[in-house]
Amino acid sequence: MQEFDRRVQAVGDDQWGNPTPDTDWSVRDLVAHLVGEQLWVRPLLDGATIEEVGTQFDGDNLGDDPKAAWSSASRAARQAWLAPGSVDRTVHLSFGDTSAAEYGWQMTMDLAIHAWDLARGIGVDEDLPGDVVAPLLEMVRPFVHRLAPSGLFAPPITVSSDAEPQTELLALLGRRR
Repeated sequence: MQEFDRRVQAVGDDQWGNPTPDTDWSVRDLVAHLVGEQLWVRPLLDGATIEEVGTQFDGDNLGDDPKAAWSSASRAARQAWLAPGSVDRTVHLSFGDTSAAEYGWQMTMDLAIHAWDLARGIGVDEDLPGDVVAPLLEMVRPFVHRLAPSGLFAPPITVSSDAEPQTELLALLGRRR
């Protein structure tokens, strides 16, 4: 979350329309996606289903101040994650019930990869911390074959066996460093 936040705060006023590695998304679209993801955290950790939340977070969640929208949504999500017992719960996702701990790792992967996408979109430092990359790489490797068919990721890109961890992680998620 800190890595994504750092990059959101670096977006210049003239960069919201910049393209990102997510070919369908501008910088604004990418930030809107992550704001939406963060808005879902509290109700999901509180036990709500997709149907119960409904269309509550549809539409423009960024308004005139995307940075403030991100800060508010991420702060609320972080508070929800830090609540006692939050990672011990079950969340009701679109593909079925899953542990909140697993959901947390999915959210961490989304934040990390999109932090890289955002950095690329605005031309700032693209390096992700090794203590984030290493566990995500271990998480992704076993199920990489399911990612591209999900439609959420591009097909993996082949890299050399001695590629550094961030390059390998990005490649497994269809991104070229």
